[in-house]
Amino acid sequence: MGIYAIRDHASGHLLLGASRNVHAALNRARFELRMGKQADRVLQAAWDRSGVEGLDFEVLELLKERADAHFDYAGELKALEQIHRELQGLAP
Repeated sequence: MGIYAIRDHASGHLLLGASRNVHAALNRARFELRMGKQADRVLQAAWDRSGVEGLDFEVLELLKERADAHFDYAGELKALEQIHRELQGLAP
């Protein structure tokens, strides 16, 4: 669980996301890019132009598992994503 980012080297364009399975989310994004089906058209254009070398795929932060069975992971992910959006100067 955590926050991930995909950044286009050329433009600096950033796709930021939160997922309960960060590594799977990044793998899905790579697959969508390879298939030409990425919803983010800027990243798809960067992939089409430069391939994987034109993009950075990063895990920005991972959540630690809590002993509390009732811990609100969804809320924590949402808050962390908002913090990272603000740090990157992105709209909410």
